[in-house]
Amino acid sequence: MSLPDPLHPAVVHLPLALAMLAPFVVGLAFVVIRRGWLPPRAWVAVLLLHGLLAGSAWFAVETGEEQEDRVERVVQERWIEDHEEGAERFLTVAAVALLVSLTGFAGGAAGAVGRGATIAAASVVLAAAIAVGHSGGELVYRHGAADAYVEVAKSPSAARTASRHTRHGD
Repeated sequence: MSLPDPLHPAVVHLPLALAMLAPFVVGLAFVVIRRGWLPPRAWVAVLLLHGLLAGSAWFAVETGEEQEDRVERVVQERWIEDHEEGAERFLTVAAVALLVSLTGFAGGAAGAVGRGATIAAASVVLAAAIAVGHSGGELVYRHGAADAYVEVAKSPSAARTASRHTRHGD
């Protein structure tokens, strides 16, 4: 089995999905630990979730950087830079959320405050995920980034179709 080409679109969905789930998982973990249904060590599930989220966000950023030069052939650099900056923000807040989630292991009231802060951090990660996902969708569907990977047939009608999809001026 070979890796998809381009790889970036194949991997970006994992950190976005995890970012969507994280506030709910963190909130649920907060409630069940607070009510005593599970011991505080169950918070490890939140830590693992945030670790996977930050790691997959890093991998998404790396694969995007690898494909940047090719996409710049069909999309203005400013749109790519906007997306790249959003991706770096997403990675940063995901890493901060991972660190904040560590505070949930503290004992007593400090642990409860840390778990509450993790809910807030997960919400910030979700907002960053929505923003970067939107800008990535704009690159593909509005600015034609996918055209960088479309093989154009030699026929005149195929060339006309491809030229309609290229959006250098958007």
